[in-house]
Amino acid sequence: MRTLITTAFVSLDGVVEAPGGEEGYRNAGWTFKDIEFLPEAYELKGREQDEAAAMMMGRVSYQAFSPVWPTMTEDFAGFNALPKYVVSSTLSDDDLVDNWGETSILRSLDEVAALKETEGGPIIVHGSATLNRNLSDAGLIDRYHLLVFPVLLGAGKRLFSDSDVDKSTLKVLESESYPNGIQKLVYDVVH
Repeated sequence: MRTLITTAFVSLDGVVEAPGGEEGYRNAGWTFKDIEFLPEAYELKGREQDEAAAMMMGRVSYQAFSPVWPTMTEDFAGFNALPKYVVSSTLSDDDLVDNWGETSILRSLDEVAALKETEGGPIIVHGSATLNRNLSDAGLIDRYHLLVFPVLLGAGKRLFSDSDVDKSTLKVLESESYPNGIQKLVYDVVH
């Protein structure tokens, strides 16, 4: 069985929207504004590229990443080489870029669950706020890699839904605080 890992930059109040500066959100780029850059706080991101065997995202994140990431050969070489899974009921094969490696479209959470039952290494979920909420609500996420930033953003897309779902218990695998206020939290979901 494959491990499904959600990785996210998240504000203390749970917002994951536009951490890198994507347009259309009033606090876009919040991970880089007023927070000192410390390379050690991002060690987890490099480790993810080494450990992941595949990458998963929703349609919106795929359409944001696919024109950019394939050209970022230095920063995303590990991720660019991975097979990709896009969870979408509307995307067609014609919508996929041809310069980002093997990409498969999954049409439902049932297909995600079936993929998890196959042989292979961990699958890491990038961006994809809506997908992450749906995966979490369906009990399909096995691990969270969170970098929690010392900001309160108020409005914005949240990592977790407000659906009335059963309680999930998490087990801390790693935690570390950095001088710039970022907290690394790695949790396994206790199934």
